[in-house]
Amino acid sequence: MLEVGKEQVRESLDAIYRAKSGRILATLIRLLGDFDLAEDAMHDAFAAALERWPQDGLPDSPRAWLVSTGRFKAIDALRRRARFDAAQEKIAEQLEAGSDREDGPDESVEDDRLRLIFTCCHPALAQDARVALTLREVCGLTTEEIARAFLTAPPTLAQRIVRAKAKIREEGIPYQVPSVEELPGRLEPVLQVIYLVFNEGYYASSGATLTREDLSGEAIRLGQLLLEFLQEPEVMGLLALMLLQESRRAARTSLTGELILLEHQDRSRWDREHITEGVALVEQALLSGRFGPYTLQAAIAAVHAEASDAAATDWPQIVALYTELARIAPSPVVDLNRAVAVAMRDGPEAGVKLIDALLDRGELKDYPLAHAARADLCRRLGRDAEARLSYERALALTQQEPERRFLENRLRELDAK
Repeated sequence: MLEVGKEQVRESLDAIYRAKSGRILATLIRLLGDFDLAEDAMHDAFAAALERWPQDGLPDSPRAWLVSTGRFKAIDALRRRARFDAAQEKIAEQLEAGSDREDGPDESVEDDRLRLIFTCCHPALAQDARVALTLREVCGLTTEEIARAFLTAPPTLAQRIVRAKAKIREEGIPYQVPSVEELPGRLEPVLQVIYLVFNEGYYASSGATLTREDLSGEAIRLGQLLLEFLQEPEVMGLLALMLLQESRRAARTSLTGELILLEHQDRSRWDREHITEGVALVEQALLSGRFGPYTLQAAIAAVHAEASDAAATDWPQIVALYTELARIAPSPVVDLNRAVAVAMRDGPEAGVKLIDALLDRGELKDYPLAHAARADLCRRLGRDAEARLSYERALALTQQEPERRFLENRLRELDAK
């Protein structure tokens, strides 16, 4: 034990919570078999650490201490409830009987979050509930963050999560990775969850910073774990996509946190190891002939990654890849990205026409990036009045602070003309 002061303990606990609370919670869910009990136990364990560690010192393995403490806090809570419900006493005894089988070092439970993802993505749950529950329980996103991702009201999203937890408890859904035979059929919702986690880390839906490195890093780790279990092309494609996107992190913002668009990024700051690994994975997935939307998106990212500068980008190839992506996985956002690629290939006027058609359909009317893309193309065409209106619309919709500053700067540039 290392003796420390209370303020230092608080700082250490904050760091542990940010880095390891997801894994601690996943382990407690496995040990306790109940989401709500595990959440309460984890928070009780952190509270106990704040009280005990200044006196006892930091433990050698803080995660193991928090897991063990959380388990016994849960047992104590069940025994208190047993005064009113005899069934709780039996559950407490079962948990206590298992306490002599404590986990060892941190690495012995590295796949707990993978188990938790498959539990949250069980076919017995509705698809929207699977994604919402995993983002909440595995990744620690708030209900509000998830609701924004789904364009859903937070109370509706919260009820969805509550119902999903209840179904897991009532139907005894197992906390385990499926067998090799079951795994392919369970894959799609898991890939969707991992990519949504990555997206929230790569381009945060709101807040003071553009990215949340903890989330994107965790998504990549989960993708690597999944690939160890299942050498499927779309698993390779998803991991490749995340690595190629993540390779640009250092170049996406200035030293003061300002947003830098892809065409203006310093490509010498891109992570070449991530690019090499990502390109190799996407090539392997494409060669299989059984690839899907994640592999196609990774191929698009690879074209960007292999261009020496923005001018050298193979836009015809990117348009062709987006056209194929729109065929197999149609969505308004894919159509928007294709429109931007067409603008880069054929000129901004062609892009504006495609984006206007998308906005007229109404599906992207509240999507800030659609209005920002239109504004940028209008600015390039010298249609400043239209550009200003579109920038203002994007600004009114965004909840991301670096994006807000970027749009405000664009408006100032227009005003200065």
